[in-house]
Amino acid sequence: MTMIAASAKIHPLAVVEDGAVIGENAVIGPFCYVGPKVVLHDEVELLPHAIVTGRTAIGRGCRIFSNAVIGGDPQSLHHDGAETTLTVGEKCTFREGVTVNTGTTEGGGKTVIGNDNLFLANSHVAHDCILGSHIVMSNNVMLAGHVVVEDRVILGGGSAVHQFTRIGRQAFIGGLSAVSYDVIPYGMLNGNPGVLGGLNVVGMTRAGMDKPTIHEVRRAFKQIFEGKGSIRANAAAIRAEYARSVPVMQILDFIAAESERALSSPNRGKG
Repeated sequence: MTMIAASAKIHPLAVVEDGAVIGENAVIGPFCYVGPKVVLHDEVELLPHAIVTGRTAIGRGCRIFSNAVIGGDPQSLHHDGAETTLTVGEKCTFREGVTVNTGTTEGGGKTVIGNDNLFLANSHVAHDCILGSHIVMSNNVMLAGHVVVEDRVILGGGSAVHQFTRIGRQAFIGGLSAVSYDVIPYGMLNGNPGVLGGLNVVGMTRAGMDKPTIHEVRRAFKQIFEGKGSIRANAAAIRAEYARSVPVMQILDFIAAESERALSSPNRGKG
């Protein structure tokens, strides 16, 4: 049985399948499609020709533009057809042609997106991705399956991220970059293949990080990537020195965590 709030506005040319849940003050434009297992929370807006399908929950205040397909089946040869999910937080914007897939059984069965994210035209989030909040995915960005993107990351137009890759908080990925390896928090990666070129100092400054803290992160970056040992050994060696620095510890914890991918560095990808 469809549950539609009294204040919801649904155009007569839209299709809302029986079983869908539509919240207060939601707006569904003409030629939209809402599947039978979809939940649209309060104040969600679907512009003409938007599609939300699958077992998908869209958080309060999200906007989905024309020709976006949110909650489609995973594009995976290994998907067994089992019912999986997509959960989207609040106040996300999906511009024209954006596609987001549900999870796969082998990948945990869920794709998860946080709050206040902006997905520009024709960007793609594949199955089993886990995204934080305040992320910007520019036009034509492609995330493969099982990618993790932490808070406040910016991905430049046309960049592509390999499956199982992690991108740390507030990293910056340049346009047309190929991200094949994990990118540390606050890192800045450019090129194809992608090379870690340094730190996202502009983003750190805009986020309110003071100069002494930025200098501290820069010093730690040099110790990690220019030291005599391996990246992980260098990171472990300076942990005690930076125990009181939150951003440095975020980088060190990211490096120490288990991962399917190697770490991007200033040298990886160069001839």
